[in-house]
Amino acid sequence: MTKDSLPPIRPTDDEARNMARKLIAEARIASLAVLDPASGAPHVTRIAFGLSPQGTWLTLVSSLAFHTQALKSTPLVSLLLGEPPAKGDPLAFPRLSAQAVPEFVPRDAEAHALYRAAWLTHHPKSALYIDFADFSFVTFSPRKADLNGGFGKAYHLGPEDMRQNA
Repeated sequence: MTKDSLPPIRPTDDEARNMARKLIAEARIASLAVLDPASGAPHVTRIAFGLSPQGTWLTLVSSLAFHTQALKSTPLVSLLLGEPPAKGDPLAFPRLSAQAVPEFVPRDAEAHALYRAAWLTHHPKSALYIDFADFSFVTFSPRKADLNGGFGKAYHLGPEDMRQNA
């Protein structure tokens, strides 16, 4: 098999798992794709992103935001993690595109206080608004993902491949 005839998707290995887990652990922002409840058209926005101490994917959203209503309407989203450095070809740097199921966390849930503390560790400026009545946490349960580790490094990942404490 020549370089030109290599399959485009490589077998998922520890290098891919570690690359994905690093992208997830380091992410502070993500692109979020939702479906417009009225038209069904895709809508993409940028959100703050973080992890709980157990590795649960998190964001903090306002009920006033368009994407919050879309999250409530259609419980399947996509997230894009991985920011390229300031210099270089952006397509040469790793990124993870994941499909996930969102779940809103009620303020009276036991996990809320845990998520709040973890969130403020990584997003301290959100202390200005985190307790406003219109803000709530949303968790994302990843279902599957495509990892592009740079040119010629494409992988399909399952939930276990992305788990932080695996």
